[in-house]
Amino acid sequence: MSYKDALRYVTDAKGNVEYVILPWDLWRRLEPQAAALHAKPQQPENLEQPLGPLADFDALLRTWDFRYPYSPAVSCPHCGAATEDWRTDPAQPFVLTNANIGGLLVFHCRACGTTIRQKHFRDHQALEHSTPHC
Repeated sequence: MSYKDALRYVTDAKGNVEYVILPWDLWRRLEPQAAALHAKPQQPENLEQPLGPLADFDALLRTWDFRYPYSPAVSCPHCGAATEDWRTDPAQPFVLTNANIGGLLVFHCRACGTTIRQKHFRDHQALEHSTPHC
């Protein structure tokens, strides 16, 4: 039996291929190449600041009624990039990708691609992040 005949394609309900099952001896030959592809560092996207989130951010500031002042400081817990004011920093280390009047601000770190979420509540702010490599 050839390797081509031994490959099994697992599809979703619409017929789109989701996984490929292959024989162990073929995997042992392909694993170093697959590992090398996975190990290559991904370059973060070169995002431009979209206008939509800025308009939503302005709406959030106009309706800001939390018990603390807004702070424009943003830092990346993954790579350590930081700024005191993401709006005026000439290096623009962060791009605002989402905002809403409920208090959610989502930033993209240009240095490493991490997503940083600032969740503003009445009495406090919670921070979450997701790294693209994990």
